[in-house]
Formats: sequence, structure tokens, C-alpha cells
Amino acid sequence: MPTLTRSDRSVLGRWWWTVDRWVLAALVVIMGFGILLIQASTPAVAIKHGWSNLYFVERHLVMLLPAVGVMFVISLLSVRKICMLAASLLAVFLPLLIATPFVGAEIKGAVRWIHVLGLFSVQASEFVKPLFAVTAAWLFTRQCERRGFPALSVNLSLYIAIMVFLLMQPDIGMAFLVSAIWFGQFFLAGLPVAFVGIGIASGIAGLFGAYYAFPHFASRMDKFLSRTGDTYQVDKALDAFANGGLLGTGPGEGKVKMFIPDAHADFVFAVAGEELGMLWCLLIIGLFAFIVLRGIRKLNQENSLFIVLAVSGLLIEFGLQAVINLGSTMRLLPAKGMTLPFISYGGSSLFALAIGMGMLLGLTRKRFGMVDDD
Repeated sequence: MPTLTRSDRSVLGRWWWTVDRWVLAALVVIMGFGILLIQASTPAVAIKHGWSNLYFVERHLVMLLPAVGVMFVISLLSVRKICMLAASLLAVFLPLLIATPFVGAEIKGAVRWIHVLGLFSVQASEFVKPLFAVTAAWLFTRQCERRGFPALSVNLSLYIAIMVFLLMQPDIGMAFLVSAIWFGQFFLAGLPVAFVGIGIASGIAGLFGAYYAFPHFASRMDKFLSRTGDTYQVDKALDAFANGGLLGTGPGEGKVKMFIPDAHADFVFAVAGEELGMLWCLLIIGLFAFIVLRGIRKLNQENSLFIVLAVSGLLIEFGLQAVINLGSTMRLLPAKGMTLPFISYGGSSLFALAIGMGMLLGLTRKRFGMVDDD
């Protein structure tokens, strides 16, 4: 059986010896947990709709395989090509995001999905997150390197446009996540200290404004702060963690998936808590933390400002999205419909995360001796 040696100069050989295999392995294990938990959490939903027990599992695998292929292909690209890819795809998904509030389908009081050619639905905001993170990093880098180039104006205009159309859906959680990415990169790019205070004040003002402008956001905040009202899903999630204990009830033996409508999506971690137990849940949390900390460690050795900013934005997106989902499930944060990366069921989220992690793997590859990294 042929093996990849360090002297192998093929595309695959160079990729294998330059990619961060520890992060790659962590992502594969997280995907494995995703398959297991979707298999455990979806039979009740499938039966309710008259489908086979494995309906969601089969669909997830059909989406997961090409998503992994997308992640692998993007991780092969040079830094320049990753930057070009992000800008090109943003030029596709940003118009879809803009069109969503006007022609999208309303689900649970929000308009976040748009039908493409009548064949499938896309949540454009999921794709905009990683693509904007890399594009914004390039614009911040150009602003730092070239005086007179209006990179900051373009960057700010993109950010404002994305925020406006996210709030029109409305999707407060996604707007918060995009803001965290953008301001995090702005700070790393050399944001003046005075602007830091302005950014924090604007964020606080934005939360108060969202509370009074969006009734559903106010309702969630009231329920979180007062612990009263309709907190059915969160209460059931907490019961699931209590039932699971240290070692869990065993895969497929949990009951919470029978009562929580979003057990296979936003509340999939509750299924993990009941069926796998605290120890396995800590391992899942540890995998997410490992990827973020490993990425930060890699940046300590990086000299390219663009790579530092782009990878930082992708890590903020990946880590903060996991924190929001986990915190919502365990009532540490207000309830927010946000997927757990590579574990929750959802096509748009899966492919968008694959693109983001493919760019992360590509940008953090070892670059010595490589000629295509401009």
C-alpha cells in the first residue's frame, strides 16, 4: 500500500505534510459525533412526518460527504486563491442575503431562507459569515499596507450592509456573531483604543435597541432573565442533562428527543447530555476548545497580517457559534436558534462550516518552501 513520505512532492503529499493534522483529526471526530447524535435524535421527527427512521441520517450523510470534499479541496489552495475564493463567493451570497427579506420564506416569524431555482433552500447568512471574515481580513490588511486605498470604507460599507439585511430578517444572533468577527479583526488590525470604547458602547446600545425594536428578542431576554414564561425546550434540555448523569443512558435510549422539536438541530447537545453523559459532553466541548486554542497557537508563529486576521475571524466564528449553542442549551445564555458546528442537522450550516474550516486549514498550513502562497 503506497504511503505519503516527506519527499513526496505531489499535491496530496505536500498537503498531508503541511496541513495541521491535529485540527483535521478534531474536526473528523466532531463530525463523527454529529453522525451519532443525528442518528440518535431524529427517528421521532422522521416518524412524525411518515418517513423512515434513517431519513435524516441518510440526508445528513449525503450532505456530509460532499461537504468534506469541499473542505479538503479548499484546504489545498494557496493563500492568494483562498482570498480570491472568499471574495468571489461573497459576491454570490451577499446578493442572496439582500434578497432574502423580500423573497424568502417565513419560518417561525423570521425570513432567513431563500429558495434557489425552486430546487433547494439556502440560508445565505450562514455562508456570508466565513466569506466576510476572510474578505474583511484582506481589506483590513490593505488598509494597513496601502495609504490612499479606500479599503476601510469598502470594509465598513460591507459590514453595514450585512448588518442591515440581517436585522431585516430579523436574525439578532447572526448579527451579533458577524459584529464580533468584524470588531475582533478591527482590533487586531490596530483599532485605536478610543474606538474600542465606541465599539463597546455601540454594542450595548444595539442590544437595548434590539430589545425595544424586536418583540421576539425581548421575549427571549425576558424569559432568560426572569426564568418565567414559555421555556419548554430549555427546561427539557436541563432535564436531559440531569437524566444523563455522568455516563448517560446510552445511544438511542434517551427520551428528550421525543419532546423537544429541535432536538436534532439547535438542541442536539441536550441529546448528547442525556444519552452520552457528562464525560462525553466534556470531550465534545474540549474538541471545540482545542481547535480554537490550536489555531491561536499557530497564529503566534505567523508573520502575515492577512493570515492572522483571517484565521482569527474564522476562529471567532467557529468558537463563538459553539459557545452560543451550548450556552443556550444549558440556559447560560438566552435561547438562540444557532447550530452546533458539524453536529446539528442542517445543510446550509454544514456546507458553510466546511468552507470556513477548509479556509482555516489552508491558511494555517506550513508555508516554508511553497511558492504559491502570495
